[in-house]
Amino acid sequence: MKFISWNVNGLRACVTKGFTDFFNDIDADFFCLQETKL
Repeated sequence: MKFISWNVNGLRACVTKGFTDFFNDIDADFFCLQETKL
């Protein structure tokens, strides 16, 4: 099992920096996002 925890410090900033490509490529079983201020 692969667990990923990422402190993104703002979801909007994360998406503009290539998060969606990384998320699609990582193949994790669990993906936890911290500090997802909208």
